[in-house]
Amino acid sequence: MPFEHGDRRDRVRAALAGLDADAVLVTRLVNVYYLTGFTGSNGALLILAGGGACLATDGRYRTQSAAQAPDVDRVIDRAVAGALAKRAVLAGVGRLAFEAHDVTVEQHGLLLAAAEPASLVSLGRVVEELRMVKDDVEVALLRAACAIADRALADVLPHIAPGRTERAVAAELEARMRSYGGDGAAFETICAAGPNSAVPHHRPTDRVIAAGDFVTLDFGARLAGYHSDMTRTVVVGRAADWQREIYPLVAAAQVAGRAALAVGADVQAVDAAARDMIVTAGYGEQFPHGLGHGVGLEIHEAPTLGTTATGALAASVPVTVEPGVYLPGRGGVRIEDTLVVRPNGPELLTTAPRELREL
Repeated sequence: MPFEHGDRRDRVRAALAGLDADAVLVTRLVNVYYLTGFTGSNGALLILAGGGACLATDGRYRTQSAAQAPDVDRVIDRAVAGALAKRAVLAGVGRLAFEAHDVTVEQHGLLLAAAEPASLVSLGRVVEELRMVKDDVEVALLRAACAIADRALADVLPHIAPGRTERAVAAELEARMRSYGGDGAAFETICAAGPNSAVPHHRPTDRVIAAGDFVTLDFGARLAGYHSDMTRTVVVGRAADWQREIYPLVAAAQVAGRAALAVGADVQAVDAAARDMIVTAGYGEQFPHGLGHGVGLEIHEAPTLGTTATGALAASVPVTVEPGVYLPGRGGVRIEDTLVVRPNGPELLTTAPRELREL
């Protein structure tokens, strides 16, 4: 197995002591995958405090679950959470921790009934917190996913020219990432041209790219469940004075944000390192989002780098740094990299050039 799933489950068990719980029921599929390796679309995991774990899934995944999670017991039942709650009661569980942030009100009622007479207690985001710190295998997968995206961008940039559409460029980027070994796009690729580049989460349209446009590309590759994330902004033709004003500002803020990544750094302070430069230049209102976020099995995961975020960075935590300035009706700039926090300075995983490029 590429991952030590048993060690990960042991870390979840260690967290149960503080909850005075006898077992934990994991229902978020991404967390089930993290703790077992199972990739099916229906699954839940029961981890007993005293040892042992059981994966529940339905008959479609009987063979797959046996191959992907050979080191845990299995229950084949479509109602996975309820089946495991009943199994927990049979095992003598009196207090069952569950992922309250993943369970709807309706599901909670069903779970209460299935777990009777055991009581339910919220696990909190214990698994997500464990996932923040990546092991060497995880970082290697992120590094490889970033390399795929870097290579795809190098191929696509020479073909961005007047007459092409946002949708066509986005599709080409995604096709290139697959051709270089990616399992698919990490998220819906953003290609935003001209005034659309002032919309941070613009979805590609049939808008035709024109000379003088800023073109912002926000994209990533997915590899073995891990997501890369990168943004680059280019100019088609020669840059105008206003473009030459805001691009270096965003680039300098991005450098400052990257430099602020350190073990123990407060996440608000990291955001401020970049944001303060943009605010001082008079564009604070035009930078409306946080500086970055964690990446891994999800494209947006903990921690968050932002003005209201809390916490400090730990070693081996991958994050993005992505300041931007957006001028409605004209265009905008965002520059984003994925990095890993290290004791001796951040490790840069996305390496495509960041200087202003005129195509």
